Amino acid sequence: MFCTVNWMGIDGMSFSAEVGSGHIVNMDGAPEAGGKNLAPRPMELLLAGAGGCTAFDVVMILKKSRQNIEGCKVMIEADRADIDPKVFTHINMKFIVTGKGLDPNKVTKAVELSHDKYCSATIMLGKTASITHSIEIVEI
Repeated sequence: MFCTVNWMGIDGMSFSAEVGSGHIVNMDGAPEAGGKNLAPRPMELLLAGAGGCTAFDVVMILKKSRQNIEGCKVMIEADRADIDPKVFTHINMKFIVTGKGLDPNKVTKAVELSHDKYCSATIMLGKTASITHSIEIVEI
């Protein structure tokens, strides 16, 4: 796995990251830090990556468990330290899983397996942050 990050110019704090799969992600800083607010902040992308990682696990586990899952949303709120390094100190993830006849025990187990065993991103972030989660199942 690799990634190349390139500063986009001397008049701001925008960066472009080309990842190993060939995709490009743009990032920018807040205006008070010299950015122009043209793209997500790097730390926002870190949270988005963690959300994507855990959602991927939950969907995969529920599909393998033959659950009729039709949607999975993860809403994330995070707190950061006040001083540098401003690491995440607490992350709360709310999983909203939609489907037909979903077994609440299997949904709970899928979220716990992702959190405890499979999601590299949240396990890594858990080294500096307490991570909590809640689950809402929506029957459709």
